[in-house]
Amino acid sequence: MKRILFFKIILFFCVNTVYSQVFTNKEVGQRNLSRKDSLKNVEYPYSLPIWGAKATNAGYSLPYSAGLSVQYFWQESDIIIENLMVGFNNGQLHELDEFVRFNKAVATASAVSVRPDIWLFPFLNIYSVLGKTSASTDIGFGLWLPDGSNNYNEVFSAGTKVDFNATTFGIGMTPTIGVGGGFLALDMNVAWTDVPQLATPARTFVFGPRFGKNFRMKKPESSIAVWVGGFRVQLNSETNGSILLSEVFPPGTLGGRIDEGKEKVENAFNQVENWWNGLSQLEQNNPINRSKYEKANSILDRASQFLVAADGAVSTIETSTVQYTMDKRPKDMWNFIVGTQYQFNKHLMLRLEYGFLSSREQLITGLQYRFGL
Repeated sequence: MKRILFFKIILFFCVNTVYSQVFTNKEVGQRNLSRKDSLKNVEYPYSLPIWGAKATNAGYSLPYSAGLSVQYFWQESDIIIENLMVGFNNGQLHELDEFVRFNKAVATASAVSVRPDIWLFPFLNIYSVLGKTSASTDIGFGLWLPDGSNNYNEVFSAGTKVDFNATTFGIGMTPTIGVGGGFLALDMNVAWTDVPQLATPARTFVFGPRFGKNFRMKKPESSIAVWVGGFRVQLNSETNGSILLSEVFPPGTLGGRIDEGKEKVENAFNQVENWWNGLSQLEQNNPINRSKYEKANSILDRASQFLVAADGAVSTIETSTVQYTMDKRPKDMWNFIVGTQYQFNKHLMLRLEYGFLSSREQLITGLQYRFGL
């Protein structure tokens, strides 16, 4: 008796799962009484989910235990880049944070994925994802140099867009819970994306709580579900890799800009020296002024060394490589989502979801086929 009570308590929490696009439904109400009684008298023919037979006998309508879906995913997101270091042709890495600033960093990606899943328990769906991704990163940046008072001014700006293809593999699970006649699905997954330009695959963790309700249609086995929720993305912040310089900046686009940058650095050096030489001996001995002078010269020295190294790489741009390391993160980890799914029958479902209300926008659509296992 205690085991039956425990089983019923667990099944109370398994009303629906949206991200997996299928659900375990408790037949309630007078008009569903005959259907509930028929479920109790039917022998469950499949091995999964575990406790599937007990769930059916308790009056729960189970989805087919296995599924295969094809999904399309599109996303555009602002990202923050920090602790950037860049080198050329496997030479010295130059720290750029204090004099290179980003005014735009937008990552765009579209992916097609195949997603097999099974219901391990009536309240827990597990799945894997294998996909091919086409992505781009659109970057705008400027060279900011200090004067004697450590006021920074942008002396020139540039931009670049890098396109790449990648392969993604991930695993995930979706536990579910019943809430006030609706459902709460807590989808979570971890994925690794293998990008040729990165030394190691990029890892992302996604958490997507969704709350909604399923409505039966007049057609047998058909229904429509609607939901709202959130979408949270966390990615491994440290990134390092190597890429051909010609893939970042086409030949002929950098030479003049680097010469311009070197001239601006030289002018900034002169401004700092003029400011310093204009101070009295007492003012030069002031720790605040000395600190400003030393910091400005340190930054300008590093900017000069970087531009000299870049100039050498540009002279052989067709074969030169860029090595880099950085920390990156989404500008906003959360965004809001709304979605719907139409179930044609217990075998076939169509899903659509849209995310917005932050610096990230996304669209997910997919078609799923389910079968017993």
